[in-house]
Amino acid sequence: MATPALRVLQKLAGNAGVIAVGRPAPLAVLEGSGLIDEAIATGARNLPGIWTTSLRLRKFRPSMAALLSNSFRVALMATLAGCRKRVGMAMHGRGMLLTSAVRPELDNRGRRAIIPALVDYNRIAIACGAESPDTRLELGLTDRDVAAAATVYAHPSLATRDVVILNPGAAFGAAKFWPAESFSRLAATLADTGRGVLVLCGPAEAELARTISREANRTSVVALPDLSGGTLSLGLSKACVARSALLITTDSGPRHFAHAFNRPVITLFGPTHIGWTETWHPAAVHMQKPLPCGPCQKRTCPLGHHLCMKSINHHEVFDVATQLLASAERRAG
Repeated sequence: MATPALRVLQKLAGNAGVIAVGRPAPLAVLEGSGLIDEAIATGARNLPGIWTTSLRLRKFRPSMAALLSNSFRVALMATLAGCRKRVGMAMHGRGMLLTSAVRPELDNRGRRAIIPALVDYNRIAIACGAESPDTRLELGLTDRDVAAAATVYAHPSLATRDVVILNPGAAFGAAKFWPAESFSRLAATLADTGRGVLVLCGPAEAELARTISREANRTSVVALPDLSGGTLSLGLSKACVARSALLITTDSGPRHFAHAFNRPVITLFGPTHIGWTETWHPAAVHMQKPLPCGPCQKRTCPLGHHLCMKSINHHEVFDVATQLLASAERRAG
């Protein structure tokens, strides 16, 4: 969601270049994009770690920091690194560390308004002096990841079919999880229409992906870890989504790969408000059941019933998928 802001910040930086500091996973997503010139991977959460990372950053003699994360420690890190201009959202008591503070928008009750993160990132870029960004997400692929995805798609179960990708990941917490049984039933129904189905995952969800594939009990439903030679990476996931006919996913990071590569996507929302992560992808459908208890923004269901996700029926998802696939085929034909 930060790539529109990165695009204009890179233009603003010119020959000075853009250095990205962040967790390894988001930095891996940016590989191949050409939007950054250097990357410093860090998971620093305590003072020694923040100090060590700030020393690494200080070697580049940065003049300005666009703080896309709202955490206090990121602002402290930029200050210790000697960034003369520090621009970010004035939140979590870090306003004193910012030289240019962007104020969160408030609703009519004085609380933080539900504004997409993409919009806040763009506001920060503008406050840095960049031109006004658009909302087009952009990612790239490395030759390595393209080759790895080609190997996956060459599998006999997928090679001669349009491929629908299922992404069951829910790193945010169990509340975002759509039941494995629902994914399996959806996979089987899609396979029965002649589609190939690839179950996407990272290392932590490998067994979940295999379970979904096994329970679907269709030869054209396969799990990524069974085709990737044991290597699972965000780069491979990006490249697989880029080749897909459709992505069906929980509300997790890979849903934005579809926007970046202009692929249709269905996102299954439960406890999270759609407004926080809207990107206005024209080929996206958001599915969420209106419940009096939601969206609660909790990592685990506080009521224990998990109805926000369990009440999304696989037949409903299949119907929407059929419509999106037909629409894509009409545009292509």
